[in-house]
Amino acid sequence: MIIADLKEIEGRVYPARRRTQNVVGGASPIQARHFSIGYVTLDPNGGQVPWHNQEQEEVYLLLDGTAEMCLGEERQLLKAGQAVYIPSGVFHQLTNVGDTPAHFLYCYGPAGDVAHWRQELDGTLPKAGEDAPPLPPGAWPQHRD
Repeated sequence: MIIADLKEIEGRVYPARRRTQNVVGGASPIQARHFSIGYVTLDPNGGQVPWHNQEQEEVYLLLDGTAEMCLGEERQLLKAGQAVYIPSGVFHQLTNVGDTPAHFLYCYGPAGDVAHWRQELDGTLPKAGEDAPPLPPGAWPQHRD
């Protein structure tokens, strides 16, 4: 039996003020071919998964807190217990708009790395409104390092 324990998975901290722990895939002891799952902590007041897209389809499930979800041309607040479907190729961003950390699970498939992790660490994410579509009106700005 293979068990992944969040207490033992160090995870990675990203410039946009979040920590991502791979539960299935990546550095996790659990590997799957068809999907990946992760647990993400967004820092208060602006911790973010910046504006990006990817080939995989994905779902975010907000576990606690309040976060602004931008998906294509849409923008909406998510509350704890809500999930959002992200189609393949559509730009999206999730930002913690609360005063406490927010936590969510992601699940995408097929499994494998997604380019935006490396792009964020390298400072090469496509910039909203320049080399990527603009964020929806009124959205929190994209983290740019």
